[in-house]
Amino acid sequence: MYTDVIMAGFGGQGIMLIGDILTYAAMHENKRVTYMPTYGVEMRGGTANCTIMISDEEIGSPMTGHPYSVIVMNGPSLVKFQPKVRPGGFLLVNTSLVEATAVTRADIDTLLLPANDIALELGNGKIANMVALGGYVERTQVVSLESIKKTLPKAIAERYHKTLPINIKAIETGAQLARRG
Repeated sequence: MYTDVIMAGFGGQGIMLIGDILTYAAMHENKRVTYMPTYGVEMRGGTANCTIMISDEEIGSPMTGHPYSVIVMNGPSLVKFQPKVRPGGFLLVNTSLVEATAVTRADIDTLLLPANDIALELGNGKIANMVALGGYVERTQVVSLESIKKTLPKAIAERYHKTLPINIKAIETGAQLARRG
């Protein structure tokens, strides 16, 4: 088994955090993993993306030109990464910030998920990233949701552990929506 994903959005959307969580979950399942973050010159509000590769075998390079999966949380990320998804791959689009009509690929599996709207319905606008992570994991089955939930405390600073229940609820909600759509 080998897969890769690019997660992309604005700085401050928690892109690196969900990359960390996925990485920990893959390690929890004894898979080999690489994680490579990339930040724009501005931190909060600038561009941010990370590339994660997960495999049962040794990984030769942390770089990918055409990932199997991409999670885009904003419009500029869709413009940049949609063309790079390999045919037959998977694209998750946060339609709270990206027009669904901007998705132009018919040769990939696409999940349109209004992650920000769902996060607000759950009571915390900052957990849109967790909604997206839940949708991604459910659709791709790259790791189990249980591994994501078990490793969540490792990725979240201890002073934020009080947010674990709402983060888990967001992950579960994203997964439920991915099963439906």
